[in-house]
Amino acid sequence: MNALLPVRPEPPVEPPLALLAELTHRCPLQCPYCANPLELERAAAELDTATWLRVLNEAAALGVLQVHFSGGEPTARKDLLELVRHAASCGLYSNLITSGVMLDAASLAALAEAGLDHVQLSFQDADAAQADRIGGYRNGHARKLVVARQIREAGLPLTANFVVHRQNLDRLPEMLALGQELGASRIEVAHVQYYGWGLVNRAALMPSRAQLERANAAVAQARADLRGRITIDYVVPDYYAARPKACMGGWARRIINITPAGLALPCHAAETLRGFQWPSVRTVPLGAVWRDDPGFARFRGTAWMPEPCRSCDQREVDWGGCRCQAFALTGDAAATDPACALSPSHFMMADAVAAAEAEAAAAEAPELVYRRIRTAALVK
Repeated sequence: MNALLPVRPEPPVEPPLALLAELTHRCPLQCPYCANPLELERAAAELDTATWLRVLNEAAALGVLQVHFSGGEPTARKDLLELVRHAASCGLYSNLITSGVMLDAASLAALAEAGLDHVQLSFQDADAAQADRIGGYRNGHARKLVVARQIREAGLPLTANFVVHRQNLDRLPEMLALGQELGASRIEVAHVQYYGWGLVNRAALMPSRAQLERANAAVAQARADLRGRITIDYVVPDYYAARPKACMGGWARRIINITPAGLALPCHAAETLRGFQWPSVRTVPLGAVWRDDPGFARFRGTAWMPEPCRSCDQREVDWGGCRCQAFALTGDAAATDPACALSPSHFMMADAVAAAEAEAAAAEAPELVYRRIRTAALVK
């Protein structure tokens, strides 16, 4: 922490590196930590093919380099192949973020031929029964194992994504071994983020400190063993950190997100923030959204920051942390992220960790609330 530092003028807005294209909220899985909002969009509200093609054109013109096709489950869209082919024609690197259960060898071969560059395949556990329970989808894990092999046979690079939490973290060594066995070039160990469905299920999903310490050791060992062969992405969860992470690389700095209905967001959870009117790509060009929208400008850079962020020498490292987390816990999107030990609300994180320790000592975890359209009204 330094003495008060002068606030420098904000530099010109650089183009985003990536477009996160949430094509649909439809998904056969029902994961209780899903990053989608509680209010899931119905198929009738989704952008049509022509609009998505225009958005891809505008993204390339804006300077976007990568497009991540996501959801929900993006393979539920019948036009995915056309969108991938168009992204390739625009010079965009394309990544498919998928549960895999709706893919097969023929569809993967077609996607590869259309120009798909990479697949990120999600796993709920290394244990089949537990994976199917967490995802709420029978025989889903077995299907994913088949699809992982088919992805490699199609010549596509594979990232194995393991979402970890209290109910599966003790099997992290098995997950890391599975990623290696599947031929993944990258393994992502993603701790649950506690907003949306994750916040609803926080009591059931928050790991204990002992679990986290074992997980840290397992990742450190795997990184040493696999150095030069497999990249392992891993970040300690905010609730156990002393400083916040640079969420999404900073608000509206690196990524622009489009929801299935066409709302443009600076991050995939920004719909949780009250008081913002997010623009629609149905009516506003992507470039105008990025450069001119007041919601995108609201927390971009450092000028918006309160103390202690404003005078912190880490303010251009963490960019103030997560605005959605700040709002979820304090009700104020402009508050210092409670993940920071200097935040006056950091005790909220400590209290949640203490509760997790108590829950971990209990005989059974609280019942999971699964991601379902009909469930949302019950948990708001």
